[in-house]
Amino acid sequence: MITALDDVSLDLYPSDLVVLLGASGSGKSTLLNILGGLDAPTNGSVMFHDKDIAKATENERTAFRRHYIGFIFQFYNLVASLTARENVGLVSEMSDDPLPPAEALGLVGLSERLNHFPAEMSGGEQQRVAVARAIAKRPSLLFADEPTGALDSTTGKSVLIALDHVNKTLGTTTIIITHNAGMAAMADRVLRMADGKIVSDIRNTEKTLPDELEW
Repeated sequence: MITALDDVSLDLYPSDLVVLLGASGSGKSTLLNILGGLDAPTNGSVMFHDKDIAKATENERTAFRRHYIGFIFQFYNLVASLTARENVGLVSEMSDDPLPPAEALGLVGLSERLNHFPAEMSGGEQQRVAVARAIAKRPSLLFADEPTGALDSTTGKSVLIALDHVNKTLGTTTIIITHNAGMAAMADRVLRMADGKIVSDIRNTEKTLPDELEW
């Protein structure tokens, strides 16, 4: 039996931007998948609005993800045949109170690229479309798993600027999972994981703007 997470206890707070650091295999992605309702833990609870997501049915977890969670992954997963506006619109159509696609794209600095297809955009622009798609449903929690892992430093910073702006503008609790320790300076709170445990939990007294990070 492999223990991916070992006695993890974590509270998340409204509007926080959290950076979760740790080496490959430390448990970061497993924690994200459980918090986001993609997986259920074998033991323990995941409380959200007084409901234990860990004990929810698959249909209930699907509804939880649809209404409250936004995901951003390392690879953009955009539909190549759709424009930026249309890619974001896929999520807007499934939400109760969505942001208009143009507004979501404006929040990530892509107002001039609404009608461009993925092949016409850079990697950083495509990832920002993915951010816009994730925030279009106004999620309570936004999880970004290695969102800059496939990008160079300049392009990666443009994505972090977008995430920081969304966090400040919408007040969305945001967790960025990364192995890049340089990102810690932009966070309200920095968590470090090792061997399935949270080994440190530090709140920054001062923050660095994403475009000033040392990569």
